[in-house]
Amino acid sequence: MTVTRRAAVLGSPIAHSLSPVLHRAAYDELGLTDWSYDRFEVDEAALPGFLGELGAEWAGLSLTMPLKRAVIPLLDEISDTAASVDAVNTVVLTEDGRRLGDNTDIPGMVAALREHGIEEVPSAAILGAGATASSALAALARICTGEVVAYVRSEARAAEMREWGERLDVDVRTADWADAAEALRAPLVIATTPAGTTDALATAVPERPTTLFDVLYDPWPTELAARWSMFGGAVVSGLDLLVHQAVLQVEQMTGRSPAPLEAMRHAGEKALAAR
Repeated sequence: MTVTRRAAVLGSPIAHSLSPVLHRAAYDELGLTDWSYDRFEVDEAALPGFLGELGAEWAGLSLTMPLKRAVIPLLDEISDTAASVDAVNTVVLTEDGRRLGDNTDIPGMVAALREHGIEEVPSAAILGAGATASSALAALARICTGEVVAYVRSEARAAEMREWGERLDVDVRTADWADAAEALRAPLVIATTPAGTTDALATAVPERPTTLFDVLYDPWPTELAARWSMFGGAVVSGLDLLVHQAVLQVEQMTGRSPAPLEAMRHAGEKALAAR
């Protein structure tokens, strides 16, 4: 196989990334036999040098932590979506050498929710206050008509979430993590915390839960998601998010649309099952 176009995911750590599985599945389905997609361990210090050495064969990059903010000064232009949360997860490299940044996490979240029938909610709750929480707020700006309550561990994090709310024009109220069980009664709950953080909340799932969007995908299901499903609630997983944001990346990098959502999801499920 002669490779004429290249793409890759960058980050640190990167060994766990499912992006190569998803993008390669898309290339196979689209018949892009001369495309390759790899992963590279790149931290913030190494990023400028890596970008500077890319040749004309490069079409695009997916970025994970800790590069989503560090890449911005190295780009020629970023989308309004990326600017809204100061985070770029997608770089398209044009034929004339320009570097264009976008954020597909936000529309990916919206698309994952819509796939599960969630078009609009009157209010929502967010568990956590990290980078993913700001993307969740940006997604809620598109579908939530009322208040968003963010459950956080510190006043510093609470202040950050209120600032993001003002910036994104979302009505944000903050609450202490000690009261996080109250979040589970919201019409939509988005869990953005690291693995294990919400396990203690599983026993607090209400008898008739609504919709839980848990951004984790490995290990899966989380204890909270498993209990939620057992009680009949709808669950949107981190794999749903990963696939939907990757679909948008494939379309931007290859210029081919629509990207093969189901083939990509199946490849992701297969890879996770193999772990």
